[in-house]
Amino acid sequence: MRLGQEERVFCGFCKLLKLRELNERRLAGEFGQNMLMIGPPGSGKTMLAKRIPSILPPMTFDEALETTAIHSVCGLLRGDKQFVAQRPFRSPHHTISAAGLVGGGSNPRPGEVSLAHNGVLFLDELPEFQRNVLEVLRQPLEEDEVIISRAARSVPFPAKFMLAAAMNPCPCGYWNSVAKECVCTPAQIQRYLSKISGPLLDRIDLHIDVPEVKYKELIRDPDGEASPVIAQRVRRAREIQLERFRHTALYCNAHMGSSEIHRHCVLNEATRKLLETAIQKLNFSARAYDRILKVARTIADLAHSEQIGTEHVAEAIQYRSLDRNFWEGT
Repeated sequence: MRLGQEERVFCGFCKLLKLRELNERRLAGEFGQNMLMIGPPGSGKTMLAKRIPSILPPMTFDEALETTAIHSVCGLLRGDKQFVAQRPFRSPHHTISAAGLVGGGSNPRPGEVSLAHNGVLFLDELPEFQRNVLEVLRQPLEEDEVIISRAARSVPFPAKFMLAAAMNPCPCGYWNSVAKECVCTPAQIQRYLSKISGPLLDRIDLHIDVPEVKYKELIRDPDGEASPVIAQRVRRAREIQLERFRHTALYCNAHMGSSEIHRHCVLNEATRKLLETAIQKLNFSARAYDRILKVARTIADLAHSEQIGTEHVAEAIQYRSLDRNFWEGT
């Protein structure tokens, strides 16, 4: 089957985009570290995910063109919405198929990961997705693109997005809750958590425990920071990273390779011993080790610290709760 005019234009656009990314340093406003929020129902995981675009840097003009092209091919630009100027936020239902998530079909079309290009892909109730559907995320999380192969051709679709996922700590949702007793057995909890494979968890940088909100916290005056304040802090940290990688093809800490980690994540003796102890006791994988260093480097950047300190590594280790077997003791 021959490609239609729109699909031919989009395939050419994808090839041009890949060549440009291979030869030019990516612009400010992009991001790369993924997160998984774990907490009981009603703790605010979905609300937090929906606020993520508000603290990310605005899209550059080039990013807006890329995102608009993808949405145009999928027929999502209607009426007066002919240009995508805000970062996408995609939240597919857990019944979605693998083709719906990454793209496919006899005449290949982009999936949700491409519609979330330059934005956020939110997967709520992560263990409820079919395991084979989740596994197809491994390629785009590593390579920022999806390649759909058919007998006659292979079509690359851009898929540079931030993954934000949410899940309950157990099937009933109330393990370790002070508000309601959990009715799940250890075996049920283990089966529930094992729906998410180790290789996929390794590709998620931040595992964040989201506790339930107490009544007193609901009724008192809010004392948190506004999104513009947080966004400004994120922008300053991104500027530090752009300066760090100005002579390379990288644009943020999340995309550092082994050589960049060795160069930019130097640890003093006390910090190195802390990380060594954590790896031995918590049995972190090699990929988790690299991601801990990348997250620690970002935490140090947010604190305007040139050196990665013990406190930065300790905080990064705390963001690997699933690796730390957080359901231990059930």
